[in-house]
Amino acid sequence: MPETIQVKLIEQEMKESYIDYAMSVITARALPDVNDGLKPVHRRILYAMYKSKMFHDRPFRKCAFVVGRVLGSYHPHSDVAVYDSLVRMAQPFSLRYPLIQSQGNFGSTGNDDPPASMRYTECKLNKAAEEMLEDIEKNTVKFVPNYDNTTQEPIVLPAKLPNLLINGTAGIAVGMATNIPPHNIQEVCDATIATINNPDISVEELMHYIKGPDFPSGAMILGKLGILEAYKKGRGKIIIQAKTEIDKKNRIIINELPYQVSPTNLIEGIADLVRDKKVEGISDIRDESDRKGMRIVVETKNNANPEVVLNQLYKHTQLKETYGIIMLALVAGQPKVLSLTEIIKYYIAHRRRIVRRRTQFELKEAEARAHILEGLKIALTNIDSVIKLIKESRDQETAKIGLIENYKLSVEQAQAILDMRLRRLTSLEQNRIQEEYDSLVKLIAELKSILASEQKILDMIKRELTELKEKYKDERKTIVLEKEDENIETEDLIQKEDVIITATRAGYIKRTSLSLYKQQRRGGTGIIATETKDDDIVEHLFTTSNHSYLLFFTDKGRIYWLKAFKIPEGSRYAKGKGIVNLISLQDDERINSILPLPLFSDSLNLLFITKKGMLKKTSLSRFSKPRKKGIIAIKLKDKDELVNVKLIPSGINIIIASKKGNAVKFKESDARVMGRNSSGVRGIRLREKDEVIGLEIAKADATLLTITEKGFGKRTQMEEYRLIRRGGKGVTNIKITEKNGPVVGIKTVMDNDELMCITRKGVIIRFKATDVSVIGRHTQGVRIMKLREDDSVVAVARVIQNNG
Repeated sequence: MPETIQVKLIEQEMKESYIDYAMSVITARALPDVNDGLKPVHRRILYAMYKSKMFHDRPFRKCAFVVGRVLGSYHPHSDVAVYDSLVRMAQPFSLRYPLIQSQGNFGSTGNDDPPASMRYTECKLNKAAEEMLEDIEKNTVKFVPNYDNTTQEPIVLPAKLPNLLINGTAGIAVGMATNIPPHNIQEVCDATIATINNPDISVEELMHYIKGPDFPSGAMILGKLGILEAYKKGRGKIIIQAKTEIDKKNRIIINELPYQVSPTNLIEGIADLVRDKKVEGISDIRDESDRKGMRIVVETKNNANPEVVLNQLYKHTQLKETYGIIMLALVAGQPKVLSLTEIIKYYIAHRRRIVRRRTQFELKEAEARAHILEGLKIALTNIDSVIKLIKESRDQETAKIGLIENYKLSVEQAQAILDMRLRRLTSLEQNRIQEEYDSLVKLIAELKSILASEQKILDMIKRELTELKEKYKDERKTIVLEKEDENIETEDLIQKEDVIITATRAGYIKRTSLSLYKQQRRGGTGIIATETKDDDIVEHLFTTSNHSYLLFFTDKGRIYWLKAFKIPEGSRYAKGKGIVNLISLQDDERINSILPLPLFSDSLNLLFITKKGMLKKTSLSRFSKPRKKGIIAIKLKDKDELVNVKLIPSGINIIIASKKGNAVKFKESDARVMGRNSSGVRGIRLREKDEVIGLEIAKADATLLTITEKGFGKRTQMEEYRLIRRGGKGVTNIKITEKNGPVVGIKTVMDNDELMCITRKGVIIRFKATDVSVIGRHTQGVRIMKLREDDSVVAVARVIQNNG
């Protein structure tokens, strides 16, 4: 035979060969069929076990036997691939509804403990798999020759179970991949019945039945938007989060992990994070899982906040995982990305074909049997003559021809009469034949009516789905939370604590833990709080939570936002970091006031006071949308500066104090709410060369603490300040002398309050309010702080209570 040589460009040959290879992988290996949800290897394993009669009520057999049967008859590939596929169908942590029963070591989640060799493990079909194979002998599916033409194999299984949805699948083909999550069988059956009842049902309506994926490992899905997108478009992402709790001992207990997450890898990953100091606050971690379920215990340190530690673990470990859904399956041999509605409709169409072909098969069988029974009835009616004919016939063939000619019988009927045993000639057997015939007539009529009515076929599918639901129904394992996933902010990873914020005139700011400053009695010298340059002084001091917002108000009337934890932490001796490195100040812009704010509330207002006594009230909600470059907070007049900003509710009284010792008290309602870009109204009428140093809320049961430049202070009952209208000169607040100096700050205080004073050179003293005497307005106060030479007090702050 002459040799045939084809000449072809190598790039063309590579292109064609690669396309052939890719299509082979796509259709024959990696992707499931939309009808039964199985890849070829899984289908072949189940069918081989079915042919070997390895049913759920039969004894187990070695997995090596099954693998050998599959390799020899249907799947001539690697035995490892076949065994791995068999094992996965038996793992309750891989499949929501396992198709194979197992005996022996079949591995553990994440392959921490790999399965034993196939020569040790045993298996048999599960009931669910038998549902997949039911009616396969009734000509319900098409069969094709196997790889060596020695037997036949089904191209798809009848699949009474909606396997593609309830068990899902994952696979990587060439240029495409599939990742369909498992679902709850009860929900899928209900959704399928609803689709049969209403073919135009929307995805949103289907989600009344199918809440979302239901993973065998449980855990939680955060939000429904990703689920809805995947169900509509066939692609989407969901966030799966471990199920955890914090017990009374502040231990983090992990009870359920995201799908396919390895407990061993998780524990090792946490240990690495602790070692690398990326996660702090963990003292120990151990796996206490047993047959009753998973339990991983994370011990936290005594000073650690377990919620912060848990948020750190969510961010840096597999306790929170993104699961990409790609609902790709083969439809008539072609890969297609499907919506939830399409998958359900393809399943219904498949079951309609199965039910129709099964009914046709059963009808053909029933009609054939009825035909035989009709012949037997004729023979029994003419029994004597039939027996005589058979006795007188020379052989069986002659008797058959005689029966056909004399009684108008078919070949099949004549053969059935000849095969009939004598015991069937009894009257009891005759009655049984008649009863069987009558029931067959009814069955034939019923089967024909089913084939004649599409609705009856659909009703039969609904009945089967209802039976499946009742047989296999169980509770959801995966909880779907309404709340969408929120990226864990840095704030969630930082333990809440009380801090001191100090800022200098030169623009340096730092954050220090409040715990570094112990209480002292009034009159002490204090301790160093910050190092300043010779020409720099501390201007701002306050305590707050490190989770609070800080509102920065500038001399140009602008406002900037920053979270307190974003202020760099410094030691008591550190000067801090330049504010210009933290917020985008304009040229020649300087911070005049800083307001700590736990949260934004529409019911609160901001009250501004300037050096020249201008007062303005603006709703806090006007400042709830931060901008990097800041926004206008107040319109300032020439040579005026913003002194103080206070957060106030409605219906309270306000007190404004001046540098030369005057104070005015009035109702906050005297100042109407204005917009951001306004100057305000007069709050206090100042004497010549006097200026405002602050404002406070005048609580009736509180005292007003006044601090002067030379370290003196006093408390005065709030009732000593008479209520007048805003804009007045007010009354004397403190007697200013050479000894105590001008006023630098005021604070409304209760007896249980603690205060802090800071000096120009960064020295702080912390003291109780009750350490300061309550005396009248016309006094110069008592010594609060003993100052060093050339130093003076610049600010006073209240220490926050209960995390502010």
